[in-house]
Amino acid sequence: MNKRQKKENKARSLKGFTLIELMLVVVIIGALVAMVMPRLTGRGEQARVAAASADINANIATGLKLYELDNGSFPSTTEGLAALLVKPASARNWNGPYLERKPLDPWGKEYEYKSPGEHRKTDYDLYSLGKDGTESADDVTNWE
Repeated sequence: MNKRQKKENKARSLKGFTLIELMLVVVIIGALVAMVMPRLTGRGEQARVAAASADINANIATGLKLYELDNGSFPSTTEGLAALLVKPASARNWNGPYLERKPLDPWGKEYEYKSPGEHRKTDYDLYSLGKDGTESADDVTNWE
């Protein structure tokens, strides 16, 4: 091989990818996306439901139980969850605040609270109206 042939070979190897190579990469990336995307869709809504459930069954429930231990009963429906943040007039031995901030569900709405509950008659009903903001099948509750 002479010098001229070496220069031509070197120039060809530095030109970049061929159209076929680029198309092959695009097809591979497309196939990977087609396999992964169905697994990831819907995860955001599942995470919001799990967060609402954790608030209802653990975080807010703990505050309500502490309030009940201190005062002998749960806050009334009219006092609502605000009684966990600011002392209501009916509280006898309030040692709050029982929550750090006003509880909002993952969709940015207030949790619904009733005491005594309609579903749990001995204590309280606590629930989120879910994504649609109305009572429906997507509600996250403490009675199911």
